Amino acid sequence: MAALPELTIRDLVDADLPAYKALRDHALAHHEEAFTSDAATEARRTAGSYAGRLGREGDDSFTLGAFRGDRLVGAITCERDPRIKVRHIGHVVGTMVHADEHRRGVGAALLDALIARASADDALQQLTLTVTAGNGAAERLYARAGFVRYGTLSRAIRVGNRFHDKHHMLLTLR
Repeated sequence: MAALPELTIRDLVDADLPAYKALRDHALAHHEEAFTSDAATEARRTAGSYAGRLGREGDDSFTLGAFRGDRLVGAITCERDPRIKVRHIGHVVGTMVHADEHRRGVGAALLDALIARASADDALQQLTLTVTAGNGAAERLYARAGFVRYGTLSRAIRVGNRFHDKHHMLLTLR
């Protein structure tokens, strides 16, 4: 078996949007209970409609991508609210890893890179995220990174006729 190319993590740019959309469509189709968005609705969106996740001038949001060679295999986003009273909070959203890359450290590498970048921003004091209850791999990943659960929203999402709770988690940076 050939060795995998090294993993590279970098900010996504406009040219990456088609690969980002393909990864997102794949993740939503394979793990529908893990996301608030639904695969059918998101499949109708254009790649360009995700440009806002990349951040723009004056917006401190960003999306990091994990690449094996030229292939985007994972992504994670940190969103920031523009309102002054809550600018100290970053929201981790859209964490996804291609099914071919599960258990190869991609999620941990992305999360570590996001936390490092957030920690370098003196204005950011804490990070929040939600994770679907029962998604043990994701819950363990976030807990290993220092996130703690501070609440659960029962029946937060419904997939078909089945409800799923979402755990709310927090990481204090400073």
